[in-house]
Amino acid sequence: MSSDCLFCKIAAGDIPATICYQDDYLVVFEDINPQAPTHLLLIPRKHIATTLDLTAEDNTLVGHIFQTAAKIATQLGFADEGFRIVNNCNQAGGQTVWHLHFHLLGQRQLTWPPG
Repeated sequence: MSSDCLFCKIAAGDIPATICYQDDYLVVFEDINPQAPTHLLLIPRKHIATTLDLTAEDNTLVGHIFQTAAKIATQLGFADEGFRIVNNCNQAGGQTVWHLHFHLLGQRQLTWPPG
């Protein structure tokens, strides 16, 4: 945990969020600025600043995040119609919180290319 990281504080329960799912490895909560009817953030409990900081040790964690995203999309009833999982890396990639996270967006037609 990084003591000055917003997402570490949410994962620890120090900052409130609308938590949809959590386990020993990750926390899933509603985005405060949703871009789709369903817009959730999936964050690892382990502090990893960016995608560039992932190591081979994190392979299982990232797989678990994607499997959890698919499970949530199925449970919420929009998996078959489709959804998007997004990860932004560094400033030009759109990252604004320096804690690895994935956006799960669904329940509307998404367009390409994104912004």
